[in-house]
Amino acid sequence: MGRGGRGSITLRGVAMGASSTVAGNQIFALVDVNNFYVSCERVFNPHLQNQPVVVLSNNDGCAVARSEQVKALGIKMGTPWFQLKDLAEKHNIIALSSNYTLYGDMSDRVMTILRGYSPNVETYSIDESFLSLNGLDNLWPTATDMGQSIRYRIRKWTGLPVCVGIGPSKTLAKLANHIAKTRPEMDGVCDLVSMPQAQLNAYLSAIEVREVWGVGRRIGAHLHAAGIKTAQALRDASSVWLRAKFGVVMERTGNELRGLSCLALEEVVAPRKQIVSSRSFGQLVHTLPELGESVTSYMASAAEKLRRQRSMCEAVQVFIETNPFREQDPQYSNSITVPLPNPSCDTRLLVRAALFGLKKIYRLGFAYKKAGVMLIGIGEAAVSQGSLLVQHGAGEKSERLMEAMDALNRRYGRNTVAIASAGTTRAWGMRRECMSPCYTTSWSDVPVAQAR
Repeated sequence: MGRGGRGSITLRGVAMGASSTVAGNQIFALVDVNNFYVSCERVFNPHLQNQPVVVLSNNDGCAVARSEQVKALGIKMGTPWFQLKDLAEKHNIIALSSNYTLYGDMSDRVMTILRGYSPNVETYSIDESFLSLNGLDNLWPTATDMGQSIRYRIRKWTGLPVCVGIGPSKTLAKLANHIAKTRPEMDGVCDLVSMPQAQLNAYLSAIEVREVWGVGRRIGAHLHAAGIKTAQALRDASSVWLRAKFGVVMERTGNELRGLSCLALEEVVAPRKQIVSSRSFGQLVHTLPELGESVTSYMASAAEKLRRQRSMCEAVQVFIETNPFREQDPQYSNSITVPLPNPSCDTRLLVRAALFGLKKIYRLGFAYKKAGVMLIGIGEAAVSQGSLLVQHGAGEKSERLMEAMDALNRRYGRNTVAIASAGTTRAWGMRRECMSPCYTTSWSDVPVAQAR
């Protein structure tokens, strides 16, 4: 296996052991909320502090978030809840249903705080953001001081704990965040830019290569087979060899580990080319009206996302399926694509098309477990082609109506204004037997302090 020569690059006067040069002295910070879902729950329920807590997926299916106490028990991400009940009883594990409304609002609050530190922020996920620190280093004695300020302000203003990783590339910032989380001596902030070379090498040599952003399990196994078992070994591998053996993506990862920034900050999220909205039901559904309610609800959510990115679609797809794990039941699944008469983002037209398709594929006598919709042929609303014929779900009146509906739902809560065919009882809805209140988005759920 070919290896590159051990040269060095200098970033702000600090050697960063590598075989290429840094372009533009980029500096990134990755801010990540620790155990995000669990931490959100703990903000409003102090009794959960220092307790083993899991947050469950849709229909209370499996563990999608675990407190440190639960991780210490060896419980893996995605473990089905029914397999954990004996262990939960033994160790007093507290299970909570996913409260996505609360988590989304808390995420927005964190991102708002981060924009006060840098004008260039990429929201990478609901609990992670990259910040560009270029030109900001003179505002703080050190980058670590800035990171500690971020931690303090987010903790004080939201109650959420975060760790901050700083590096000359996004991949190194990710690794720095990993070090900040796993090394108590870092006190939640790790700055690889100013770290001495020997210390940096020691940390990278102790990090398993699968922990490197973008490597994953399958490629990690191939890297192991080739003798690349640590982040340091991947950094020191020849770029030419990495490209020939694993392709341009892994070559780019190697360059990122050397401090050469190859991944730019993505401040504007590219519009989606497909939008899917689907969920499993909380209980089996048999009738067409119940399926129609779910399809209407899912389509309303998809249409809102479509308008948010200022797009229209040309067709909708509807799909339904039974539960393949219930072998005692007859099985059936089907889908249909319904073209629209003209591109639209009007919920009314999209729901009408979806319900038309649902009637075509529905079959009596089956117990349905899941339904969903997909928007196809998505394009920018501003450049949609006009028509000499009557426009359905398009034009100024449609646009004003959808704007008014979205504004009311944003102000007063989701489904304040909804399509009637979505129903009101929604017996098919997700099972959430242990969901906490929506403390920050519903007046009726706002905590009340009582004098004792």
